[in-house]
Amino acid sequence: MAAPKVAVVGAGVIGLSTALCITETCPSCSVTVLSDQFSPNTTSDVAAGMLIPHTYPGTPIHVQKQWFKETFTFLFAISNSPEASEAGIHLVSGWQVFKNTPKEELPFWSDVVLGFRPMSEAELQKFPEHRFGQTFTTLKCDCPPYLLWLEKRLKATGVQMHTRKVADLWDLHSEYNVVVNCAGIGAHQLVGDEKLFPVRGQVLKVHAPWVKNFIRDGDGLTYIYPGIHRVTLGGTREKGSWSLSPDPGTTKDIFDRCCSLEPALRGARDIEVKVGLRPSRRCVRLQREVLSRGGVKFPVVHNYGHGAGGFSVQRGTAKEAARLVGECIATLPGSSLRAKL
Repeated sequence: MAAPKVAVVGAGVIGLSTALCITETCPSCSVTVLSDQFSPNTTSDVAAGMLIPHTYPGTPIHVQKQWFKETFTFLFAISNSPEASEAGIHLVSGWQVFKNTPKEELPFWSDVVLGFRPMSEAELQKFPEHRFGQTFTTLKCDCPPYLLWLEKRLKATGVQMHTRKVADLWDLHSEYNVVVNCAGIGAHQLVGDEKLFPVRGQVLKVHAPWVKNFIRDGDGLTYIYPGIHRVTLGGTREKGSWSLSPDPGTTKDIFDRCCSLEPALRGARDIEVKVGLRPSRRCVRLQREVLSRGGVKFPVVHNYGHGAGGFSVQRGTAKEAARLVGECIATLPGSSLRAKL
């Protein structure tokens, strides 16, 4: 048969990572990325891009750990390469602090990040309102450069990118053999997923080059994440809110909370406010489905619903989605992959 045609719907970090993994695991495929928005206008562009995993209640911990480990390994290699600056990936050390000692003092990802250990009493003196803390080194993706780097990698392998609003996955069946749904919050409407809901996040991007270490309150609401050029200050987790309009009161609240953790931020300049809708579910939807109309079958792979954790598990879930695409291709009539899988 001719080269199988695969469409990836969505051009955020999950869509682009998935497209890249498909080209690696199935080089004979023709891959096209379709999205109504590309960087710098995706939800991923708003994200802080810190590799500190979010926990999915509906997914086994060993699976989440594998996704994170694969992602960390992939990005760590880039951070150690000449492409690190262009890709916007760098190591950053810092602290996660708690007002009360958490039930779980060793998170499942503690042996994947670098140098994880409890904070000393002397270190905790920097945070007088907090009683317990952890220090470690992790990776940060500066999101717009990283998305552009992924796009560049994809174009170099022959992947096509088209600006197109997909309203119904079935509309693609006459053009493609397999479709991969990486639509993020757009999947709510695209496939009618009622288990998917937005968690609105408002963040500030500020100029404060003297802030070198990340600081994250254990409740996950207040955080300071230094990037190469800007520091991301957060944040909010507003479940069920679809509003993309910045709220000035929230901006002041975020800035004040972050300054209470790091008083040196009072001198920050060029404050830019960003809002994104995290595509949240109890677990990432990562599965095969076969659409069928009038006896015609159309294989679909879903990979969405990463919530606040997309950057932390992007590569792991993309590899699994690419494996599922391989399974779909193997079932196509006349597939040369059928004998191999």
